[in-house]
Amino acid sequence: MIHQNLALVTGANGHLGNNLMRLLISKGIPVRGSVRDLENRASFSDLHAEMVKADITDKRSLILAMQDVEVVYAVGAAFKLWAKDPVKEIYDVNLQGTRNLIEAAAEAGVKKIVYVSSIAALDYSKLPAKESNGQNPDRRDMYYNSKNDGETLAFELARKHNIELVAVLPSAMIGSEAYGSLSVSYNIIKLVLNKEIPVETKITLNWVDVKDVAEGCYLAATKGRSGERYILANEKCTSIKQTTQIAQELFPELKIKLPVAVPKPVLYFAAWLMELGGKLSGKAPLLSVKDIAMFSGLQQNFDISKARNELGFNPKSPVQVVKESMLYLMKNSDRLMKS
Repeated sequence: MIHQNLALVTGANGHLGNNLMRLLISKGIPVRGSVRDLENRASFSDLHAEMVKADITDKRSLILAMQDVEVVYAVGAAFKLWAKDPVKEIYDVNLQGTRNLIEAAAEAGVKKIVYVSSIAALDYSKLPAKESNGQNPDRRDMYYNSKNDGETLAFELARKHNIELVAVLPSAMIGSEAYGSLSVSYNIIKLVLNKEIPVETKITLNWVDVKDVAEGCYLAATKGRSGERYILANEKCTSIKQTTQIAQELFPELKIKLPVAVPKPVLYFAAWLMELGGKLSGKAPLLSVKDIAMFSGLQQNFDISKARNELGFNPKSPVQVVKESMLYLMKNSDRLMKS
């Protein structure tokens, strides 16, 4: 059965994908969600949506998922800042995934794509960073590289295949609800509450509500101009220290201490030890040398006037988002804090 305005959300059981599906359903838009594993139903069992199996590394599966679809929300990607083999596990997956996605859309006759890029694809050399600054010249991180090169490739292929493509660039997404397992950004809130960030790293995050980003994706599909990029973030970033202060005020009974300032060489040495541990265990370290080098002291502040003016994007304040996320995690601590 052919639906008018059928939307496909890839990566539908991820933090953004799941919230986006819920938003589209609430707006009466027929939705199809694609996931890599249909057995992993926990995050979408209550949704009235067609679920299909597809993987960005398998073009055939994407073509099938895109049958009769008008708008594709390209959410699915490898989102991790650490891997044993970052080129193979992050960069190649995201680049090939982007190529597969646009080529599949062209083959299936899709009219429009909302491509979820990242604030990783922005140039921070002039602050506040804005869309017109261009791509990020910092090439030290494979996830960042995959988002920069992936977005460039997406625009290039969309032009070639005559598909409307709008890119959205979200920052660190948290929010009042989390479906499925916790995202990378959400895990930082969990670490703060679990008192697992003892030292001051001078790392900041630009917190944004995932529901605001979902709304921004929908607005990009309806109002965004093809070939343009829109930052979906807050104006000002929040340091881990400030995030910890919010936790202290909310939960005085937890007696959370502020991270202690240590000299930079000590910080680098600690990160080096954690990385060594990560290589041995195969688990992502809490901190890597590259994290300190790239992000310590970096102010993730943005000019979001383009998204505000053209899309009507209006995000909740970072403090409110952090509070709501912390309250949600504590309320669901049995399920989420130990996972």
